[in-house]
Amino acid sequence: MTRATARPDTAEIVCRAADGPDELAVHHRIRHAVFVGEQAVFGESDVDAVDARSDVLHVLAFAGEEAVGTVRLYPLDDEGLWQGDRLAVLPGRRSAGAGAPLVRFAVATAGRAGGARMIAHVQVPNRRFFERLGWTAVGTETYAGLPHVAMTIDLQSAAAGAPAPDRRASVQDG
Repeated sequence: MTRATARPDTAEIVCRAADGPDELAVHHRIRHAVFVGEQAVFGESDVDAVDARSDVLHVLAFAGEEAVGTVRLYPLDDEGLWQGDRLAVLPGRRSAGAGAPLVRFAVATAGRAGGARMIAHVQVPNRRFFERLGWTAVGTETYAGLPHVAMTIDLQSAAAGAPAPDRRASVQDG
């Protein structure tokens, strides 16, 4: 179990893989609310062929009993390259501080699975957030028709010195 200092106004954030079809549906509802409803990044759905892969981990962040955020991660090759994407926190719950625990959970999980590096397509306004979490910008790109920053993190360096959480990591964002 990994913990960081919590802000006094937020509940503990617990991140874990979606467990069963009901939680997977919640994961997709949160993504839809953010990427289709709020941001209009995708037209009708952000679900794609990646979601059907057996090696994809769909993660939920909970504030108490309420699911407030998601991230999706999966290996890209046999050399240890992983992708993190679809990081989404519900608009009314962003003050709960679920973003950083979700990113940390994805990084730790991919590292424990033998991953060497993770990449992400990050919306431009979120660049500094990822940099504060140890990620490095490696260029700019257009993703889903919008400008993004290509970012990367060394999974083994990120995990060095930090206790590895299990699949049910409890993280408080500070």
